[in-house]
Amino acid sequence: MLLGRVIGQVVSCVITEGLEGVPMLIVQPLDQRLQPKGKAIVAADATRMAGPGELVSYEGGREAAMALERTFVPVDHAIIAIVDAVNVAEESR
Repeated sequence: MLLGRVIGQVVSCVITEGLEGVPMLIVQPLDQRLQPKGKAIVAADATRMAGPGELVSYEGGREAAMALERTFVPVDHAIIAIVDAVNVAEESR
């Protein structure tokens, strides 16, 4: 499970078959302390409910393509959950 924060959205004028109605969001990957890690990515929102500022869980690769209603669409990342809270034990930090 990968964590990220939604920082924006992508507006497309041409949509690939199978991705109609699926929001494309810009996600900033986060580390275990919820600090930014690496470059932002574009992820298809399988929940269709995530919005700016929300903490989300996302997957990449084949798992991302399988998370949507129509499987194996051409996506590299997909949001699979909106996260309410993260609790990390002190020794894990």
